[in-house]
Amino acid sequence: MPKELLLQVSPEIAANESLLKDHLSKQIKVSPKEIQHVSILKRSIDARQKAIKINLKVLIYLKGEPFQENKLELPKYKDVSSAQEVIVVGAGPAGLFAALQLIELGLKPIVLERGKDVRGRRRDLKAINREHIVNEDSNYCFGEGGAGTYSDGKLYTRSKKRGDVTRILELLVAFGASEDILVEAHPHIGTNKLPKIIEDIRNKIIEFGGQVLFDTRVTDILVKNNEVEGIVTQNGDKIHANKLILATGHSARDIFELLDKKKILIEAKPFALGVRAEHPQELIDSIQYSCDFRGEHLPPAPYSIVKQVNGRGMYSFCMCPGGVIAPCATSPGEVVTNGWSPSKRDQSTANSGIVVELKLEDFKPFAKFGALAGMEFQKSIEQKAWHLAGQTQKVPAQRMIDFTQNKVSADIPKTSYVPGTTSVELGQVFPGFLSQIMRQGFQEFGKSMRGYLTNEAILHAPESRTSSPVRIPRDPMTLEHLQIKGLYPCGEGAGYAGGIISAAIDGEKCALMIAESLK
Repeated sequence: MPKELLLQVSPEIAANESLLKDHLSKQIKVSPKEIQHVSILKRSIDARQKAIKINLKVLIYLKGEPFQENKLELPKYKDVSSAQEVIVVGAGPAGLFAALQLIELGLKPIVLERGKDVRGRRRDLKAINREHIVNEDSNYCFGEGGAGTYSDGKLYTRSKKRGDVTRILELLVAFGASEDILVEAHPHIGTNKLPKIIEDIRNKIIEFGGQVLFDTRVTDILVKNNEVEGIVTQNGDKIHANKLILATGHSARDIFELLDKKKILIEAKPFALGVRAEHPQELIDSIQYSCDFRGEHLPPAPYSIVKQVNGRGMYSFCMCPGGVIAPCATSPGEVVTNGWSPSKRDQSTANSGIVVELKLEDFKPFAKFGALAGMEFQKSIEQKAWHLAGQTQKVPAQRMIDFTQNKVSADIPKTSYVPGTTSVELGQVFPGFLSQIMRQGFQEFGKSMRGYLTNEAILHAPESRTSSPVRIPRDPMTLEHLQIKGLYPCGEGAGYAGGIISAAIDGEKCALMIAESLK
């Protein structure tokens, strides 16, 4: 029987198969030649001490023990072209994995995506970066794959209660992702690798009888006697079905407005908001690894930090080692930031959202908007940032220490944010209570991470799309909307997920509940 072992080794040993076999042979007291194969089951970094170690969980196969490479395969999908139809609005992770699950269950998904396919999106991303032109239907948030496609591709979720994380990771590997995502403690695909995987998922949906329609924005939901009958597109076309998965993402404000106008129950939801901080990656490496030079066997260092400031959490969000900051506005007249990393995380800068948790009471100045109060609060900050930075996609920016001292930065060095920056005292962007918390919070961060509080770090404002400002309530058992039969609010936009993995899991769960309701 293969032997399972937990051990700590140096980065050099972990990166070299021959050195690892030598090390393991001493652990289990056999010759290295007797070791046929070593499967790495889990890998993580322990940087708590000066001598950094790699934690490994391995399975050791000796000569004579049966070993076979485990190639992950996709489920045996069947043709569903003539099956009952289910409308899926949104081709992000929730929508795509819902569609795959529907096919597996013998139902036909009709996926409607307001934006373009992954290749078509690239032209619009170039336009926002280079020409400051925002396409409201095709941008970093909207289009095939959703916001995750071009915002890093992190696959980590803190909540194991949401569902089967391993199943989603294995499906991604079967569609072409590296098997490393099954092993790493904080798996990551990378913005450069995700588009091909997403394209392959779409092709699989079509191959087995599903439909995927791009440039198809939903402008109305057909409801009769509190039951879904279908949707209307921007061209006036109607698609009829009595099951609808609404997986439109956290930035689909027009959908929130549509639901509110039709008096379909929605609720304001707290979210978090702040800035995106960029440091030199070498500086973060030196802080996290306590060394002058990271070396070739350690990845660019991430960080995670949380502080309580004036009774509120202030924390890092979507941290991108070796990454860049991207313009993520979804409408003209606003500025929004996010971050991403390529698969190798080989850029010279590190960035992270640094955000403060908001409360429903913060939205009181926008109370007249009812359930959309949080969304209007969010929108007001994004629009103010646009005005302050010069009414382009340039972003308000400030050096970190200058921000803590309420001092306009005399200059802003070139950052990874391609549209450019404008030196602004960021206290002008945010309400007073939020600026005060962030100023104090950054000083607290500096005490925990020596060197983090520095004027080498540039703050970009705002980081405002951390999660949906709206929740679409649903029955916790059936996942159906509390008021409208056949409507399944799903994923981040509905307030039930917080990233690629949790959104994909939620998409699968909604598909399963639909199949269950049809029995």
